[in-house]
Amino acid sequence: MSNLHLKKSLGQHFLKDEAVLQKIADAIGEMSRFKTVVEIGPGMGALTKYLLKQKHDNFFVVELDDRWAEHLSKAHPALRGKIIHEDFLQTDLNFLQSPSHIVGNFPYNISSQIVFRIIDEREKVEMMTGMFQKEVALRIAAKHGSKDYGVTSVLTQAYYDCHYLFDVTPDCFDPPPKVMSGIIQLKRKERKTLNCDEVLFKKIVKAAFNQRRKTMRNSLKDYTAGKEIAALDIFNLRPEQISVEQFMELTNLIQQS
Repeated sequence: MSNLHLKKSLGQHFLKDEAVLQKIADAIGEMSRFKTVVEIGPGMGALTKYLLKQKHDNFFVVELDDRWAEHLSKAHPALRGKIIHEDFLQTDLNFLQSPSHIVGNFPYNISSQIVFRIIDEREKVEMMTGMFQKEVALRIAAKHGSKDYGVTSVLTQAYYDCHYLFDVTPDCFDPPPKVMSGIIQLKRKERKTLNCDEVLFKKIVKAAFNQRRKTMRNSLKDYTAGKEIAALDIFNLRPEQISVEQFMELTNLIQQS
């Protein structure tokens, strides 16, 4: 398969370092406790070969590139009938059973969208272990008070506990990307719904970080104009200073007022 060129449009950089691949497989851990395990973007199957050793009955791979889908089918007979030759963002995920684990070295150009799709499927997806561009991974895992904390942090951590596991350097790939990479793991919280209006919660989080240098009083004035709650101390803070739980409390305050 070495004569097949990589497609930049699909963000293809293949992980070649076997020690790192083993480390990712170890982080994914025992798959048998999940009813469905899905690897996104397996490419040539570098990580796949480690996961196949567990012989999970409902292990699927989602691969958009027809060349790699064909290669995987030939190289790994156990995958026949388990290769979903589609874009994960467009795939019908009705086949997922609860609990599911989504894993993979995600295409960097759609990695944030993959996380949001997982959040939408949180009823079924209990865990995610994936590789991202380090900058994106840090944003997802950032805690309030950090410069990396933002919309993605809040919307993800509302439903999942997020752990940054380790770095992956460019020389571990072929071809080497121009950025550092990082592995993160999401573990779903007990709650699957928020104790507030979830649509309003998203709007407030996005409005707050849309003007992240301003205080909440200024960035949320469309929601608080003429309301007494705007006098509360929390509105003197900037959005990166406010925890996920406080954003939920704010949502309830704004809705009730």
